[in-house]
Amino acid sequence: MDEEELAAVAEVLRSGWIGTGPRTEAFEKEFAAYVGAPRVVGLSSCTAALEMAIRLLGIGPGDEVIVPAMTFVSTAHAVMYSSAKPIVADDESSLTSTSRTWRAS
Repeated sequence: MDEEELAAVAEVLRSGWIGTGPRTEAFEKEFAAYVGAPRVVGLSSCTAALEMAIRLLGIGPGDEVIVPAMTFVSTAHAVMYSSAKPIVADDESSLTSTSRTWRAS
């Protein structure tokens, strides 16, 4: 990191806006323009991104979502945050989820 980057980090820390705020909003606008999207959302973690995707898909109470066993626990947590039920399924030969293990679930 150079001095300009360190100063930018210090400015954000002093502002009191750590995960959201004007710098995040500016980044979202610049990134949306860069990728040609009407809007993007910057999130603080993959868990938050997974939860948002699940909610945007309309997944909720009474739904089941297949998740791999060989993953970070937040994969299942994101499903549970929407009150859906995670179903763990992995193929023992490859330790990954496959259409074969999905059908078996």
